[in-house]
Amino acid sequence: MIQVIPSIAIRNGKVVKMRKGDPASEKAYNENPLDLAKRFESHGIEVVHLVDLDGAERGSPKNYHVLETIAGHTNLKVDFTGGICTDGDIDKAYEFGAAYITASSIAVTNPELFASWIISYGREKMTLGADVTDIVSKKIAYRGWLKKSEITLFDHVQYFYDRGLKYVKSTDVSRDGVLEGPAFSFYQDILDHFKDLKVLASGGVRGIDDIKKLNDMGVFAVIFGKAYYEGILKLNDLEQFIVKKS
Repeated sequence: MIQVIPSIAIRNGKVVKMRKGDPASEKAYNENPLDLAKRFESHGIEVVHLVDLDGAERGSPKNYHVLETIAGHTNLKVDFTGGICTDGDIDKAYEFGAAYITASSIAVTNPELFASWIISYGREKMTLGADVTDIVSKKIAYRGWLKKSEITLFDHVQYFYDRGLKYVKSTDVSRDGVLEGPAFSFYQDILDHFKDLKVLASGGVRGIDDIKKLNDMGVFAVIFGKAYYEGILKLNDLEQFIVKKS
């Protein structure tokens, strides 16, 4: 069954969402990150995707204090992302309570280093963030999606797949925050190319039907944000995808 993972994106101390990664489109929500996390936890959610947008743009994490607060006051497993570029960044993230790390930019700028992390920290704890600006060219975007590379998605993923990668989170940036539905054919292509890879889909989720379709396709997890913050996707709707503990 697909895992449902809410996203909490932080910039300048606020919970925010953008359209298609455009900072000019940023919308801040009147939400406290810890209150949000507790709400998610109370509905049976186990993992939250914490995005340090400040860190992603400057190339070094900035919001460790938010990570520490959520990890210290809930039982959620936090997947932390945004600006992770050194072993020290990872060590500090784990120190402040991260359960998993998703790294994107460093995999573009120093692929050998990211490949070494898969071994040294373990493939269960490291996720490759491989986001594209469009699903036709499939060129990788990085540094908070502000920079575009000439590397194509499949070449990028293959390099790390050959070196033990187990998890990849991929976003079609053109659909992020616009509530037009996930790029289903895009995720099917990834699943077809990498049979044993666990794919986390992110971007475009409108509601429960989109999640059901991704589940039927065999996607490992879905990361959602805008649909929840805009009141379209209700946490109660997700109960069918949450395993109740006895």
